[in-house]
Amino acid sequence: MRGRLSALLVVVVGASSMLFCWASAAVIALVTLRKGVGEGAWLLLWALLPAGLVLLYVGDSGPVAMLVGAMFLATVLRNTAHLSAAVLASVVVGGLAALSMLVFGGLLLDQLVAFFSEFISNLEQQLSQGDAEAVVLNRPTALQVAGMLGAVSAVSSVMCLLLARYWQAALYNPGGFGEEFRGLYLQPTVTAALVLSALGVLALGREYQTWAMILLVPLTFAGFALVHARVRKRGQGAGWLTGFYLAWLILDPIKLVVVVAAIADSWIGFRQRWAKQAGED
Repeated sequence: MRGRLSALLVVVVGASSMLFCWASAAVIALVTLRKGVGEGAWLLLWALLPAGLVLLYVGDSGPVAMLVGAMFLATVLRNTAHLSAAVLASVVVGGLAALSMLVFGGLLLDQLVAFFSEFISNLEQQLSQGDAEAVVLNRPTALQVAGMLGAVSAVSSVMCLLLARYWQAALYNPGGFGEEFRGLYLQPTVTAALVLSALGVLALGREYQTWAMILLVPLTFAGFALVHARVRKRGQGAGWLTGFYLAWLILDPIKLVVVVAAIADSWIGFRQRWAKQAGED
């Protein structure tokens, strides 16, 4: 926020590293939100130079997808002033990232498929020791890996956008980010469209399961917002949220519960009911 030179330095240095590219993406999103799409696009063009070199020599399109995705979501948020619209736009980011991997990232996909196959083979050997029957696990295909990378791009773009929004609120509207995030809500028609689309993709076969995950990214973040709103209402501390996110990372059933809770909240309106109860109290 001090000026172009400071932002440019952070963006270029961060985009040069696969470990810190998220910082560059968040800075680009912050500049886009605060100073406009033109300023954000100027930084993005510079950031794509080192990120493009990473893509060219390493074959990793993740930094490019994260930078472009965060910029796109920030543009949506700036133009609509609705966080839900920006989070919903992550479906577009994830879908395009997955398609791009299929079209341009064949070499990287082959390497990842080989890596997962070797890992699963070693795991099968360990699980089969001392057993009468050999354990056989499914190997991911290039199509599945592309969908998984698309889902990762969608999630990382939203995370960078939220970080930028947090920075913006910390600088210019203290406390505003928490209130905005806890109010993240998807309309029932949008929720129904996401669920039906995900079911339709799942119907195509097992190879498309990871592609269906892209459609569930907005529901997942809406579920997170619901959890944060519940914690705030009950007066629970940050420790409870930390435990929740650890459980979400480790336990797959928790991921499903979060999505189902977001769907139920869209139709029932838990937060509206809680606010009404608080008003009556």
